[in-house]
Amino acid sequence: MKICTFKFKPKDFNLAIERLKWAIKDLDPDKPLDVLLETHNEKRSLDANAYLWVLIGEIARETQKKKEEVYREEIKELGGNYDTVCATQKAVGQLCGHWEAKGLGWIAERFESKIEGCENVNLYYGSSVYDTAQMARLIDNVVQDARALGIETMTPKELYLLKEAWHG
Repeated sequence: MKICTFKFKPKDFNLAIERLKWAIKDLDPDKPLDVLLETHNEKRSLDANAYLWVLIGEIARETQKKKEEVYREEIKELGGNYDTVCATQKAVGQLCGHWEAKGLGWIAERFESKIEGCENVNLYYGSSVYDTAQMARLIDNVVQDARALGIETMTPKELYLLKEAWHG
């Protein structure tokens, strides 16, 4: 059972001893402990986009969907990340093709228009152009979906720091 983990510099040895004393104060004094001392290496942090894709991959595995499908569903569920346009039926195919060629999250969703000879299209923007607030909302939604499936996610503090570091 892990009792505590902390890092310290050799010059702060006495402080480290005090922390160890505090950590073991309530333990059985006759039960042996294993102690591992190793040099500290900073863990590489994931940026917001990389973490998004890690979770999308886990959701895809859990739901037996392709990760691209999960990503596109998350983009469409976000809200506030699309424009609705009306195009002539003659031009709508080309509009959708050009829009979706921009990337995986650039989605053109067609639906009926009340104007004869026209079709409406929701043009969803991919996450590559999201600002900090949009990316934070997308990550929050994906984290919520992952947790609902029992997938382990970062702590709220880790998520906060990750989202704060996003510079779109």
